[in-house]
Amino acid sequence: MKNEITLGQRLRYRFDNIMSAGPIALIAWLAVLSLVLIAITALIIFLANAAPTDEAGNKLGFFPLMWFALMRTLDAGTMGGDEGAPMLLIASLFVTLGGIFIVSTLIGILNNGIESKLDELRKGRSLVVEQDHTAILGWSGQIFSVISELCIANENRPKACIAVLADKDKVEMEDEIRAKVPNTGKTKIVCRTGSPIDITDLHIVNPGAARSVIILSDEADDPDSLVIKTILALTNGPDRPDHPYHITAEIRDPQNYEVAKMVAGDEAQLIMVNEMISRIAVQTCRQSGLSVVYIELLDFGGDEIYMHEEPALSGKTFADVLMAYEDSAVMGIRFADGRVALNPPMDMIFQHGDAVIAISEDDDTVKVSGLRDYGINESAILMREPEPLRPERTLILGWNKRAAAIIRELDAYVAPGSDIIIVADNDIAEEQIAMECPNLINLGITFQNANTTDRRVLDRLSVQDFDHIITLSYSDDLASQEADARTLITLLHLRDISDKTGVNLSIVSEMLDIRNRELAEVTRADDFIVSDKLISLMLSQVSENKDLMAVFTDLFDPEGSELYLKESDRYIQMGVPMNFYTVVDAARRRGEVAVGYRHVAQSGDASKAYGVVVNPKKSGMITFEPGDKVIVLAEN
Repeated sequence: MKNEITLGQRLRYRFDNIMSAGPIALIAWLAVLSLVLIAITALIIFLANAAPTDEAGNKLGFFPLMWFALMRTLDAGTMGGDEGAPMLLIASLFVTLGGIFIVSTLIGILNNGIESKLDELRKGRSLVVEQDHTAILGWSGQIFSVISELCIANENRPKACIAVLADKDKVEMEDEIRAKVPNTGKTKIVCRTGSPIDITDLHIVNPGAARSVIILSDEADDPDSLVIKTILALTNGPDRPDHPYHITAEIRDPQNYEVAKMVAGDEAQLIMVNEMISRIAVQTCRQSGLSVVYIELLDFGGDEIYMHEEPALSGKTFADVLMAYEDSAVMGIRFADGRVALNPPMDMIFQHGDAVIAISEDDDTVKVSGLRDYGINESAILMREPEPLRPERTLILGWNKRAAAIIRELDAYVAPGSDIIIVADNDIAEEQIAMECPNLINLGITFQNANTTDRRVLDRLSVQDFDHIITLSYSDDLASQEADARTLITLLHLRDISDKTGVNLSIVSEMLDIRNRELAEVTRADDFIVSDKLISLMLSQVSENKDLMAVFTDLFDPEGSELYLKESDRYIQMGVPMNFYTVVDAARRRGEVAVGYRHVAQSGDASKAYGVVVNPKKSGMITFEPGDKVIVLAEN
């Protein structure tokens, strides 16, 4: 026999539905209840002929009685001076008590509605109604550098906005950003809570209206899969815009690159994190001061790389274009079809639609000077041949998943007969080397399993006999602070060995936390590579101009031209005052592009960028001393 539903159960069910309908529905029901109460009260008074009189002595009609009852419903104090028939007083008491119940209920509903709305706002689930903003999807330690750089880039934008979507509490995100990026300038930071791989959640930050979308690798075991899923959610969402997205994302495992590229198509610029860091590590370990040049080019604080189309250059050779700018250092050409060439042949002709790739203070400072007399000091120009490459000895202390890529990259730069010794407290490093570096051409490898913070180990290695030393962070096995602490201990031992032997060691060190770089500067290492910082800068740059991805790929590739710091006495005479036009001319005669210089006397002064000057004013006078370097784009 089926259980019959009682009337009470039906009424309770309807009441539950009414209560769950939300504040607006409850207020509507209260309004209906109030109207019924007022109408019943007015009707009782009217039918009982107990209505009060007006100033003329006439009894109130039905509708004036409803107003009379409404006033007593809203304000119980109006009943204190009532006089009249008993039915009037009883009805007034009835409607006043009902009013107290209704008003108190209304206040409770409004209070709960406001609290629930505040809770909803704290949850960060409301839609971001912005246009032309930057959307950041995901959360990692890199986000603070990215936001900081974007805020600098947005200084000339009147209504700049950055919208962050991450699977993290909104208030926590805002507090962390406020603590680590205290000065956001004109840029508004909006945080929302949600999963970047959820199509519904993505809609919250309005990516279709964003000028660019940055996808950060999550700090999970498989960050690339989350990046690929996020790209899929963006490109296949029902609300995607008619125009293509401008997505910038990072991929850590090279094996995932092809899949990510297939998913993203032409809508995403993908930065290969480990590959880029490995290339930078190799280039900087062989050239002290190069990381300072890279940071200068990648951040928005000084000079950056811009592309500028100048019709007046059509028909001119690249050699002529190098001298055409006073305040910008030309690096190459972006062709009309989108291809880029850094340091192309000097006789290459600029065509209509081609643009210069130049280092400049801002995009509006890339201007042709119009000068014809460059004041070149011909007598100061030298054409000394460089010394042939000799075999090099490199020492790697420490190990992480980038080490194998660093070994492969180094093999492309060094002369045949070079060797590398790897010392790491890692049981699987030797196996990884054999598996990932099987066919090296120029390098021979020796591996030692030992504690790199042990002074006795370093003494036995005779570190002073190596041309280059790279200290890698144990980032695969240790937390960032613990890994950086081990790196610092190793660096302190190396500094002490340098002091006692009187040999200036060439050291490049990898740091995970930017804050630890300042602590590590006391070790007097030549360069510090802060992995996340460099990738964050690159993400920010490409998000502002997607064409820069091709430039960075070419710049960090061992094929083609790269940045080098070469001895200045190969190009010009020492101790002779000259302008930088002279240096540019000396370099272009060798098929190279000069973009700056480094004073060796200031190489230890952080306040003067360690002596590095990028994109100097070409007419400015400079005198080179022995040991100074010229920063050039060259094949080798």
